[in-house]
Amino acid sequence: MKRLLLISFFIELLPLQSAPLFNMAEILDARTLEVKVLKDWHVVRGEVSTRQKLVTIRVGELLPGKEYRVPVRMVVPANRKAKGFHLTGGHNPGQFQQDLQPRGVDRILLAGGVGLVQTVVQVLQVSGQGELGRLADRRFVETLNPHYSIQYWGWPATLMRATTAAYAEKDYFEKGKVAASGGSKNGASPSVTLIEDKRLSALHASVSPIWDSPLRLCDRKAWSDLRRANEAYTAKLRARGERVNTERIMNHFFLGGTFGPVYNRQALAAGKKWEDLQKIAGEMADHVFVSRHLKTLKERNVDLLFHPGTHDFVAFDLAWGGKHHPQIPIYLKANSGHGVREPHPAAERDEQNKSVFLLHHFFGGEGLLPPPAVQTKVDKDKIQITVTFPKGAKAESGRIWWMYDRGPDGSAAYIAELFSKEQSAPMKINPAQNSWSVTLALKPGPKHIDFFSNHRKRIVQSGRTYNTYISSPYTRLPLR
Repeated sequence: MKRLLLISFFIELLPLQSAPLFNMAEILDARTLEVKVLKDWHVVRGEVSTRQKLVTIRVGELLPGKEYRVPVRMVVPANRKAKGFHLTGGHNPGQFQQDLQPRGVDRILLAGGVGLVQTVVQVLQVSGQGELGRLADRRFVETLNPHYSIQYWGWPATLMRATTAAYAEKDYFEKGKVAASGGSKNGASPSVTLIEDKRLSALHASVSPIWDSPLRLCDRKAWSDLRRANEAYTAKLRARGERVNTERIMNHFFLGGTFGPVYNRQALAAGKKWEDLQKIAGEMADHVFVSRHLKTLKERNVDLLFHPGTHDFVAFDLAWGGKHHPQIPIYLKANSGHGVREPHPAAERDEQNKSVFLLHHFFGGEGLLPPPAVQTKVDKDKIQITVTFPKGAKAESGRIWWMYDRGPDGSAAYIAELFSKEQSAPMKINPAQNSWSVTLALKPGPKHIDFFSNHRKRIVQSGRTYNTYISSPYTRLPLR
């Protein structure tokens, strides 16, 4: 015990760069998994017959002497090895008590020889390890050592270790592509996994971070500006006679977003300085933001598609991302995000992006539209917006949404105030230019306008027709 405490003490004192976030040699070593078989390989009959195995594995020590274990379900076609697999973590432990009957795109993947690997990426209270979660959270806030963070270390390590567990089953899996999908924590965690683990080859992530905007890096000016914006919004609501939950607006738990400094209040209360927050945010950025690795990921032929939502308190920095990373493929459903229950009446109801994304990744064929480029021309009281696709990429429809003077990224106003029914319109195609355009009459007075457009492409895969959509880069344009 004394030896463990001493090791822990020195780990906490080490600078991050001298203690890598992940010990990849151990992550990849199947001998360290300490697999416990709950239900060995067995045939499960259904529309697609499968073989399945349920185990628990050792992820590692979240705290010194405190082992972190998770369940893993492996599913392969009944009559052959799986070549690669679809990796997901958005499951509760209770879901693993019964054999899986694959549905939707997973059923098609299995029929084509692709496996499934499912594990649990959840807060530890959901996983029945609440006390470990509370101890780790407290230790992380006190030390800002990311090894104690379930977000920074635990969840991505879970996905990597599940991958190792699957590929250790050599009679049932052969090496192939590994595509991860999920939303929220199950979109953010695979992003880290994708960066760290070259076995992953694709990511479809929704309502999760993509880029290292100033708020996520704990830039002091950005956070001061955010506080002032939220104070102004609070005053505005009170002036309108509305009831205001000041604590929720000013100190929302997800202020700053997952894999951003959501822990800043706790860390400051524990005696840390703002400079400490900036330091860890900067040091962790290379581990968690896909935007920092686009060249490398392209060289690896990694496929990416993000569904950040237009009003999500985790994926809150659309304007910054659209300006700095317009090449990252995204789809924006108007008035969507965590907790939003008022979808825009013109929002797409037939989007099937994930199915096509996975089918194309594993089987080839026709893929999704690439991100288009945006051009604008302001002339007195009008604005012309043109969205142009690369040569050969043919969109079948175009619709635009816009909003005047939307609140700053991450602010309460940004999250709360939706795109209105009136501020959406169809766009016209110019076949010769492979572009879609619209001219809008500008309302007098606003300081800026935000807008994005969505474009449909129908794709045939495995004998079925799917409706897919891509968005133009989210754009914030100054008007004066």
